[in-house]
Amino acid sequence: MSGMVANFASTLTHDTQSLTDSVTDYPIEHGRRYHRYHEGAYPYPNDEQELDRLDMQHHMFKMLMKERLYNVPLDDPKEILDIGTGSGIWPIEMAPLFPDAAITGTDLSPVQPTEVPENVHFLVDDATEDDWLWGQDHFDFIHIGNMSGSLPSFKRLLRQSFNHLKAGAYIECQEMDPKPKCDDDTMPPPNPDGYSKYALHDWFDLNMRSSQELEPSRNFRVAPRIQRWMKEVGFVDVEQQVFKVPTNTWPTDEHLKTIGKWSESNWLEALSGWSYKPFLALGWSKAEIEVFLVDVRKAIQDKNVHAYTDFYVVTGRKPLPGEKPS
Repeated sequence: MSGMVANFASTLTHDTQSLTDSVTDYPIEHGRRYHRYHEGAYPYPNDEQELDRLDMQHHMFKMLMKERLYNVPLDDPKEILDIGTGSGIWPIEMAPLFPDAAITGTDLSPVQPTEVPENVHFLVDDATEDDWLWGQDHFDFIHIGNMSGSLPSFKRLLRQSFNHLKAGAYIECQEMDPKPKCDDDTMPPPNPDGYSKYALHDWFDLNMRSSQELEPSRNFRVAPRIQRWMKEVGFVDVEQQVFKVPTNTWPTDEHLKTIGKWSESNWLEALSGWSYKPFLALGWSKAEIEVFLVDVRKAIQDKNVHAYTDFYVVTGRKPLPGEKPS
């Protein structure tokens, strides 16, 4: 079996505790904590600061989705998988909705709570490995969220998910597209030949360059491609919803203004953690990164620029035997 099992919702055996000790010897780099298991596979922190931010981001996404945790028609599911569970908040909130389902969250770091609903379990596992902990045709629903820049190949993960879903079962991907957008020309254009007047453009471009130069398949921007990849893998009934997420509180609409307030906090909390490893890999020093991020933070907080990013929710279904794609 792939991965390293660590069920933190129940009593740990001595052997599992030893495994747990080995994966919780977290490295500290540039003042942030990172995962140890398959070290370097995930470029972002796993410390308490990041876990709190992930919970905040989760609630922001729920506000966009009218407080829904999922967008697929679930009928008494028995096996649910959350890949890249992070703080574990999604499985925990799903638990009372489906008390008869076994809900499993996997991650490279065992940072989830130890006191959780009885039907929730967390495992230390790497979903990019060839062999999963479960056989094929096992799950009724697979949820994947916020994995941009974290995988050697997002499409390959979709293919693996396809194989491990039961016929007729669903997958749902929830991903931010970090590319800054604007509909009213208040955002200065990017400058491909140098620094832009709006530093968030440059931040995005540098992340794209980091992913393309260091590992071309690890694309920093996956959200707009998920719908196509799902269809190519073989999913049917593929549907996509795109929600605008204001960068700050610039909207006049009160709901969007509230979303923008959460979004601004999310950006400011995440920015250093999202920047360190990608920019250090490009040869930057931490001091250079911090100086650059001053301008990026100013851009994020500039209410005169009506910038937003897109949040994608893409769903699909594994076809029944003999069913052909529409």
